[in-house]
Amino acid sequence: MSPDTVSNELAPLSWADAAYFAPEWILLAFFILLAVLDLFLARSTSRAVIGYLTLTGLVASMGAVLWRLIDRDQAGSGEGEPVADVIRLLADSYRIDDFASMLKLVFLAAAALIVLMSLGTVKQEEVPNRGEFYYLLLPAVVGAMMMASAGDLITLYVGLELLSVTTYVLVGLRKREVKSAEAAFKYVVTGGIASAFILFGMSYLYGLTGATNFGAIAQAFQSQQAIAAPELLYAGLFLLLGGFGVKIAAAPFHAWAPDVYQGAPTPITAFLAVVAKGASLAAMFRLVFSIGFFASAPGWPIADDIFLLLLVLAAAAMIVGTTAALVQRNMKRLLALSGVANAGYLLIPIGLSLQDMHASNTGEFGFYLIAYMLMNIGAFAVVSLVERSRGEELLGGFAGMYHRAPWTAIAMLIFLLSLAGLPVTGGFFGKLFILLGAAQSGAYWILAVMVASSVISYYFYFAIARQMFMRSLGDDTPIPVPVTTGIVIWICAALTLVLGIVPTPLLSWMNEHISIVTDLLVR
Repeated sequence: MSPDTVSNELAPLSWADAAYFAPEWILLAFFILLAVLDLFLARSTSRAVIGYLTLTGLVASMGAVLWRLIDRDQAGSGEGEPVADVIRLLADSYRIDDFASMLKLVFLAAAALIVLMSLGTVKQEEVPNRGEFYYLLLPAVVGAMMMASAGDLITLYVGLELLSVTTYVLVGLRKREVKSAEAAFKYVVTGGIASAFILFGMSYLYGLTGATNFGAIAQAFQSQQAIAAPELLYAGLFLLLGGFGVKIAAAPFHAWAPDVYQGAPTPITAFLAVVAKGASLAAMFRLVFSIGFFASAPGWPIADDIFLLLLVLAAAAMIVGTTAALVQRNMKRLLALSGVANAGYLLIPIGLSLQDMHASNTGEFGFYLIAYMLMNIGAFAVVSLVERSRGEELLGGFAGMYHRAPWTAIAMLIFLLSLAGLPVTGGFFGKLFILLGAAQSGAYWILAVMVASSVISYYFYFAIARQMFMRSLGDDTPIPVPVTTGIVIWICAALTLVLGIVPTPLLSWMNEHISIVTDLLVR
């Protein structure tokens, strides 16, 4: 089957094709190995050993993704037969392209940083001294990677549920904490409802087109096979967007996020904020441009309405997230509401479509997602230190941090400046690129909402900085910083500054290698 052929025929998986799944195979192999190993290791040693082996598996998988990217670039730059832009596996139900590879690297890097952070901050009395805390992250990351590469509704849903079910367990791992049990229950209920909405929306698309493959559905739309009942097409697409709106915690579907973020172990909170949210955003990006872009019927501008709905959802998330955070004093809940606003920022490149020949959506989305990953994981790492030292997550726990851990306070200031979108940080250029894209597309109203919400956010981000540098608890006892957590904090801080000083190389690579037309639009 040629690379550009869209087919729904069942195709066997050859050994050559199986090699393309190397990143996923590595994670699954480590998961099985660690699950068995955990049964035989002594309880006193299992946590550290399995934690470092989990980190090894993530790094090995990241190396496999990088090797595939480099190999394709070298093959493409040489002479001879051209390299296919998209590798289509299992009858085009699994796609390996630069968009998916970039997202896989983000998910793997985020998970590796989270594991490294947790090795120094998670208390034994909080989480049972077993390896589940670490090796359950591996299938969750596999689910996120499947969502990034999905070319079929069934593949997408399997990846979504693999990610969801494992994170349900991870959220409830603090068995002795009532808040953790409450968070897990709320997360299961809201996540289950969201998955039901998504599955219901998928059933409408299948009923209208008779296909589950993204390409086949798009071709049915283009040939006007699905216009007999445009109302059902609206319902299916809206159900999908609503379900994913819950998954990314975008207002008005965000009510679960503060409770779940507060009740979960802090490293798992960071995982939900970055990997789970990023995977759902990636799925929305691919769905909207692979399927929704082609949805139309005489007198029914369905595609235009879908993109407008995404921008309205983005505006609601930015406004609600920033205003609700103004009165929040619990740091994990505050960062949850900050994540609601950031979900809005990340929705803008998806909602802008290709208006006025604006085609740098993937670069804007990818750059801000990477900046968001760094500043969020870094901020949660600092929160975990305060939580470990003070036994609380309140804003007041940051009082006098500059006197108790000066370098950590400076790193946290970098993360706050990035979250606020101020120079010279990655968050500044991430928001700037999205603003310029909105201006190029003529969507000035969403640009105004983004600027206004960013200005409002200065109040609560600077409130944290004020606590660290201008308040004191009268206790200058140093905050202990474990080596692994310190490494994570300064990796994130350094890369945040690098993206804020020299953003061009990363953005140029994305714009050069990742294209909506090549990677997302069906040809």
